[in-house]
Amino acid sequence: MKKFNYEARDQASNKIVKSSIQADSETAAARLLIKQGFVPLNVKEQVGDGSFLARLTGRITTKDKVVFTRQLATLIGAGLPLSQSLHTVMEQTNNKQLQSVVQEISASVEGGRSLSDSFAKHPTVFNEVFIALISAGELSGTLDESLQRVANQQEKDAAIASKIKGALTYPVIVLFVIFGVLIFMLVTVVPQVEKLYEDLGKNLPFLTQLMVDAADFLTKFWWLAIIVLSIGVYFFIQFLKTEKGIRFADTFKIKMPLFGKLFQKLYMARFARTAQTLLSTGVSMLDMLKVTSRAINNTLIEEAILRAANKVQGGKALSVALEPEAIVASLVPQMIKIGEQSGRIDEMMGKVAQVYEDELDDQIRTISTLIEPILMVVLAVVAGGMVGAILLPIYGLVNGIQI
Repeated sequence: MKKFNYEARDQASNKIVKSSIQADSETAAARLLIKQGFVPLNVKEQVGDGSFLARLTGRITTKDKVVFTRQLATLIGAGLPLSQSLHTVMEQTNNKQLQSVVQEISASVEGGRSLSDSFAKHPTVFNEVFIALISAGELSGTLDESLQRVANQQEKDAAIASKIKGALTYPVIVLFVIFGVLIFMLVTVVPQVEKLYEDLGKNLPFLTQLMVDAADFLTKFWWLAIIVLSIGVYFFIQFLKTEKGIRFADTFKIKMPLFGKLFQKLYMARFARTAQTLLSTGVSMLDMLKVTSRAINNTLIEEAILRAANKVQGGKALSVALEPEAIVASLVPQMIKIGEQSGRIDEMMGKVAQVYEDELDDQIRTISTLIEPILMVVLAVVAGGMVGAILLPIYGLVNGIQI
């Protein structure tokens, strides 16, 4: 679809409105405006809107989607027609990119497609869980409730991800600072030590010589170091986009020291919370497992859930199907079994999610406490190495002169 800037008169208020609209042609855009209650005055195709800066500043955040979803749920719950609700929310949305997406969804709905199909045209904005919940809400006639559940799901998932990012940010910043200090010392202090030894006609100690060689290389071939580093980073990022790279990253997340258990609990919380939301909306067990497996964002756990889905399709209970999967925490099938016996699997899933979300909070606090002494040890080792390579040889020279 193309984007068109338009100037039109609102028939209800008789005011002149200027905005943009998505359509296949100028004629289609004019027809769409007439359907929305406008009299088109001027419709022109928009050019030069797809710059990198425009895309970057118009990025659709989780907060944007949550606000949009809640507003849409409120309007639909109040009894407004779907098309009018979408148009109203579009006008209240500040994010231009989301405005454009909602406009396309509105046009699709007015063209006769279902809301879930219209959302499905934008997979980069609305994930499979979002689409599945909307579809279930349309079938059950509880679209407003489904939209509220979607918003709650997005908020909880974003809150957990934000906490983990916060726990990882501090050590990364400190390590960058340590690396920066090391480079600064190599470039400024180490050459002075080398000059001192040359003036005295002495040979540099082995460790100091290594640092001098590193400093010489950085000083003379800094451009080569940047090129090699950039190429290495580029190819590593490209590798992470391949099937093997994705699997490597997913395995590393679960097995990495200190943070491995954290990620495992994150995935269990995400699985349980998503499963609860889907089941409570009326999505079937098999569809829930297929959608949830892709929503976890980890190939190892996705494979485990899909294996369980095949067993469920063969007639096994979900708790029995998940029990042999070592990557799935043992509490999950145990709680699901209780839910199967009581007929309230969605409630049990909610309790499992709450357990792991609480454990995540506790573990993040524990890791934040442990990170500081660990980083202090790293800093002490780096500082000790610098002292051993720079200061101790100087003290040795001074003592030698005194003798």
